[in-house]
Amino acid sequence: MSGISGIHHISSISTSPERTLAFYTGVLGMRLVKRTVNFDDTSTLHLYFGDHAGSPGTLLTFFPWTKGNAGRIGVGQVAVTSLAIAPASLGYWLARLVQSGVGYTGPSSREAADGSAERVITFSDPDGLKLELVAHEAVPEEGTHEGMAGVTAANAVRGVHSVTLWVEDSARSASMLADTLGFRELKESGATRRFTSGSGLPGSFVDVRGVGGFLGGVEGTGTVHHVAFRVPDDESQLDVRQRLHEAGYSTTRIMDRNYFRSIYFREPGGVLYEVATDEPGFTIDEPLETLGEKLMLPPRYEIDRPQLEAELPHVPTWEELKAEVGQSFREE
Repeated sequence: MSGISGIHHISSISTSPERTLAFYTGVLGMRLVKRTVNFDDTSTLHLYFGDHAGSPGTLLTFFPWTKGNAGRIGVGQVAVTSLAIAPASLGYWLARLVQSGVGYTGPSSREAADGSAERVITFSDPDGLKLELVAHEAVPEEGTHEGMAGVTAANAVRGVHSVTLWVEDSARSASMLADTLGFRELKESGATRRFTSGSGLPGSFVDVRGVGGFLGGVEGTGTVHHVAFRVPDDESQLDVRQRLHEAGYSTTRIMDRNYFRSIYFREPGGVLYEVATDEPGFTIDEPLETLGEKLMLPPRYEIDRPQLEAELPHVPTWEELKAEVGQSFREE
């Protein structure tokens, strides 16, 4: 039924672009694969972190609101962003977080959908965004992505594992996932129901948690703005959009994001969803070897480049930032 194969990316709101780069590259070993602007608000940067190629399913993106107010994580939001790691690298990440001065809890165990155990390390980024590293048996021991800041391929973050939604009425949110978007329910554990699409492996999980009585979320720094689901191409996206309209949901028009095409809509619990195409990818406007090193703009904004470069916050390259802070980052 569904053309959705998993999670494409998760977009959040941060404060300092330098601090965001330092944490997601210097601590988590992700690569900055694109620096551009929010296409709907060119006064705001948009930074993309992922594997070496910026593959769909590995991406965390950030809108740095340098003068923004702190948000509040609560009902109607993606409350937890979970990243997949290989089980053998669990000890490595515990040591790395300690040496990087990042407080954490765990590792704790929880039962995966197939009855196996997931081992979970819980922590927050510098703006308070809730994160997890999840060691799952389905993640291969050997990876193909050589991480940044001394993280080896075997230990590198493999991509997104899941998102956890906090909603008032989990039944309505679950119904949309299953009946309209074609997700499959895998398990129910307490107040949380896990859904999957596509392969059913890490990277496709959506956990819907009913938290009636909690305070509503407030958008701001340290919160997730939206989660994007991936489809292979335009035809699949049109199919999903048609099904949404038939079910009575309103969507935006199809928006050209240069590296993918997108539609947006609210699910019943208030969480903002996006459906993004895998095509054409991040090498459409710069080589793989130098992804993320320069400010890239879509053609319609090139005329404004001098003004934008003068007004937007400076984002150093990883090498520049590392040279500034020296040994603050853990290198192997």
